[in-house]
Amino acid sequence: MEKVWDCIVIGAGPAGLSAAVNLRQRGKEPLVLSAGDNLLRKAERVDNYLGMPGLTGGEMMDRFTDHARQLGVEVRLAQVGNVMPLGDTFLVNAGGEILTARSVILACGVSKARAVPGEEEFLGRGVSYCATCDGMLYRDRDVAVWGLGPNAPEEADFLASIGCRVHYIAAKKPPHLADGIPFLEGRLEAVEGSQTVERVRVGGSIVPVTGVFILRASVPAGALVPGLPLTEDGYVCVDRRQCTEIPGLFAAGDMAGQPLQVAKAVGEGLTAGLACAEYLDGASR
Repeated sequence: MEKVWDCIVIGAGPAGLSAAVNLRQRGKEPLVLSAGDNLLRKAERVDNYLGMPGLTGGEMMDRFTDHARQLGVEVRLAQVGNVMPLGDTFLVNAGGEILTARSVILACGVSKARAVPGEEEFLGRGVSYCATCDGMLYRDRDVAVWGLGPNAPEEADFLASIGCRVHYIAAKKPPHLADGIPFLEGRLEAVEGSQTVERVRVGGSIVPVTGVFILRASVPAGALVPGLPLTEDGYVCVDRRQCTEIPGLFAAGDMAGQPLQVAKAVGEGLTAGLACAEYLDGASR
């Protein structure tokens, strides 16, 4: 029988791990999905988090992660492609695997990049944010990968391994890109087509493709959950309990707004975890 998690927490930074810890302390079983290293881990020194001065971001993240794992929280490496609310449950596409949960907490940071022309228009019609989620749709076809996140070369390799003809776009060729994958230096300038994607523009050149995988470190919140209300600045709309307008869906940390600080993320993770546990208790009655 398919496992149904009490909560899937998307993001393994301070907000996501704080939410997971507080869910565990209230007897719930969360699953934390991580797309890889976050921005905090890259910080050379963090001096403004109460009681833990002078740590590097990596040291702080190690402490947060160890705390969660000591409580039995499972942290799994997976890029989430999308979240589908289905009334009293959610389906989460995690690296091509469909997971089911009674609730979801979004804590996957904020995508600071602006959408390129055509990106939003062709989302779901040739534009994807997850190669392992949607790659099989493009077997034996030409695709472009815009490598902005740390795991982008691995996802490009995966696409090539299943028969996609991959064109890799980045400012600099990554050292671990598989031999045989053409590299295009520059940035994705536009996605074009009629009903679906037909080509991309890179450095003034036109590359015919049928699919485009934009692999940023963080997926825009509006692309994760269809119809999720956002602020004018692109943050997720939440109330003081970190609840969104979708029952059972919460958001915390950077993606819920400024200031983008560790202390705020941990506090909002706590609030989201408490609100989520209360929601789960009410739904089970």
